[in-house]
Amino acid sequence: MIRVLVVDDDYRVAELHARYVNAVDGFTVAGTAHSAAKAVELSRALRPDLILLDLYLPDRLGTEVLPALSGDVMMVTAAADAAQVRAALGCGAMGYLIKPFDERELRNRLAAYARFHAQLATDRSLAQDQVDRALRALHGTDRTVRARPPRATPTGKLVADTVASLDGPITASALAERLGISRPTAQRYLADLAAAGTIRIELRYGAAGRPEHLYSWNGDGSEPDQD
Repeated sequence: MIRVLVVDDDYRVAELHARYVNAVDGFTVAGTAHSAAKAVELSRALRPDLILLDLYLPDRLGTEVLPALSGDVMMVTAAADAAQVRAALGCGAMGYLIKPFDERELRNRLAAYARFHAQLATDRSLAQDQVDRALRALHGTDRTVRARPPRATPTGKLVADTVASLDGPITASALAERLGISRPTAQRYLADLAAAGTIRIELRYGAAGRPEHLYSWNGDGSEPDQD
């Protein structure tokens, strides 16, 4: 069994990701943490094989404690800007999965990690081709792209056009209420649009210190689609 520690400040998201992990053959959730300090504590106590690590934690950024964690790390976060990706990979993250995602996307990456893990589960010296094969197994699904652009569906177009029409940024919850769709659906399309460069993500810290994601039109001169 590959033992996984799930780290996310949102209890509901952590539970969802834990369910995804437990549904994959050969994987089991060893524990969950909702802060950077608890992640370090549990990683040392539980010694998981893999840690699914959120970036925006209430006490510190995930990348700040990544080197102190015991186990391989895959970032699982809504942060999609290149600087954060570089920082995470530079700190030793083995993968980077942008929220929100469905169970299939996480399953693919866990399967790739399992192949990588199996190929390196030896104390023997490795030949170059064996190292190359393990790395290909790990990153074989990293180039997966979504089947359709985020604005190719009616809902995607509605989300993009609504954000473009606003004078200021909006949260996923507020957008979902405005459009009459679920928050996860709004968040999924917002993340897709952010990854495509159509909108940008900013952070606003509330009184409790937990960051809130604000989405706004990218302001690059492009205009929303017209009917």
